[in-house]
Amino acid sequence: MRAVLAAPPPTLLVIAKAPVPGRVKTRLTPHFTPDQAAELAAAALADTLRTLSAVPAGQRLLVLDGEPGAWVPAGWQVIPQSGGGLDERLAAAFAAAARLAPGAPALLVGMDTPQVGAAVLAEPLSAARRAGVDAWYGPAADGGFWALGLARPTAELARRLLVGVPMSTPGTGAALLDRLGTAGLVVERLPELMDVDTAGDARLVAAQAPDSRFAACLRSIERAAEKTS
Repeated sequence: MRAVLAAPPPTLLVIAKAPVPGRVKTRLTPHFTPDQAAELAAAALADTLRTLSAVPAGQRLLVLDGEPGAWVPAGWQVIPQSGGGLDERLAAAFAAAARLAPGAPALLVGMDTPQVGAAVLAEPLSAARRAGVDAWYGPAADGGFWALGLARPTAELARRLLVGVPMSTPGTGAALLDRLGTAGLVVERLPELMDVDTAGDARLVAAQAPDSRFAACLRSIERAAEKTS
């Protein structure tokens, strides 16, 4: 009998900036101070890493702009972001995943959706659900995307899909979906989520995940503001 090979576990990637005041979540200011924006960013990143730590995976990669600290949880390998625009950095992250875990699917998320639950990712990435799927796409409410996965990532495929896609615009997600379709990939859509970009976004996301570290951080900041007003 021919041996049946087990499906390789996925590689999970989080692309993030180190939570340094003045360098991260700058669109949250001036409503929040740079220090408060960094606190919220750190909380969002902690929630994201905790959630993805609960998703079955072969490798977990934190693709980081900045210096890692004691906040990086066990089980995560930190790799530096490449140079270039976000499109090039995303492509490079998938290339690194393909190099470190050849043959394994890879899914990348950002640090801006602390409300995401582990089941949202674990179920579509399970071996039983992966058959016939070439890519996973998580749309963001602002027209971008919060997750992208490739069943068979390669450096060449990642560059073909991502390099040149305009990033951080209302049409980013549509442009990426067009690339995926042109490549003939079967895409499974993940739920639409809201990125945390503005103070209003922060309040809505905290309400969706009231038990998260992000929500607790926001409550603490707002309570402190009330005492000083």
